[in-house]
Amino acid sequence: MWAEILPVGRDGDTGGYRRFAWTREDHTLREWFAGECTRRGLDLTEDRMGNQWAWWGNPDETPGVVIGSHLDSVPDGGAYDGPLGVVTALAVIDALRDKGFQPSQPLAVVNFVDEEGARFGVACAGSRVITGAMTTDRALGLKDADGHTMAAALKAAGRPTNVGRDDETLRRIGTFVELHVEQGRALADLDPGTSAVAVGTDIWPHGRWRLDFAGTANHAGTTRLEDRHDAMLGYAQTVLAARTVAHQRGCVATVGKVVVEPNGVNAIPSHVTGWLDARGAHEESVRLAVADLVDTAKQHGGTVSEESWTGTTTFDPELAQRMRTLLGGQAPMLGTGAGHDAGILANAGISTGMLYVRNPTGVSHSPEEFAEPADCHAGVEALTTVVEGLAS
Repeated sequence: MWAEILPVGRDGDTGGYRRFAWTREDHTLREWFAGECTRRGLDLTEDRMGNQWAWWGNPDETPGVVIGSHLDSVPDGGAYDGPLGVVTALAVIDALRDKGFQPSQPLAVVNFVDEEGARFGVACAGSRVITGAMTTDRALGLKDADGHTMAAALKAAGRPTNVGRDDETLRRIGTFVELHVEQGRALADLDPGTSAVAVGTDIWPHGRWRLDFAGTANHAGTTRLEDRHDAMLGYAQTVLAARTVAHQRGCVATVGKVVVEPNGVNAIPSHVTGWLDARGAHEESVRLAVADLVDTAKQHGGTVSEESWTGTTTFDPELAQRMRTLLGGQAPMLGTGAGHDAGILANAGISTGMLYVRNPTGVSHSPEEFAEPADCHAGVEALTTVVEGLAS
């Protein structure tokens, strides 16, 4: 399975992936997922956002245990973030059937759409929409870098645009467990003999904000410095301030995306738009850091608008402890600063847990993202054990 999807959306020069929502690459991966589910005799359905659910058993009779993740990527992302959870989930179905296991409740594998938010700017769009965390109007109105709305992208992909909250789908989920490659090096820094798999406890509060700075376009060679209204200057001051205030407030802040107009080497920028990502272990710290940046942006003629915010997400403590017990009681317990669809479902009141597979370098959202094959197989074994225990 891993070899089949490895080439999809991969850049031959960087080795990174560009698997964005409702693109040809996304369609290829969705078709691959559908084929794998059909080959296993699973009942494949889609919800009102296009998330794919493949069921073993009837979830309309009783809610089931769901495993899975996503197949999309960030720009030039790695191979493991998302796909490891989907491939592992399918392997778990195989492992359970090889053992002759008969679940006492339905099981499902899910492929969430647009988890990274790489194209339209809002992470976990697939789970946000079906849980009502993001409205239909806002989702359809989101725009990509080329100015195409999500509504237009859906139409171009031959998809329905009647997206929205999906209570029928949510009722089918009794428990959700998402396996994911660790996006840090907490496990790698432990004793080498420690388990390659950790149980998730929580997700830090995190959000995204849009920064806008207006200026006046003019000639870079003939306009005196004192006559310029350069939008880039205010933006640059705010980016530098992001690092400073994050350090002061004990959180992290990143400005990793920028759009410049008119975007010419010899033209003074008339408008600069950037996007801030801020996270931390404590919600108050993140909010204070962003408030500091709002003040900085205003001082330099800019505006800051919130695009998404998710508070501290605590996974079901009873489920986490049960998972740890099923794994022998020794698995590390791990919080994370990375957002996941599991967090959106948890905030919607669904019993949710996560498993993390060791990342030897801690690198993520990069072509260097990696997990050892032996650790990936340990992830399959761990998730198989957990699902067998939950569905017995």
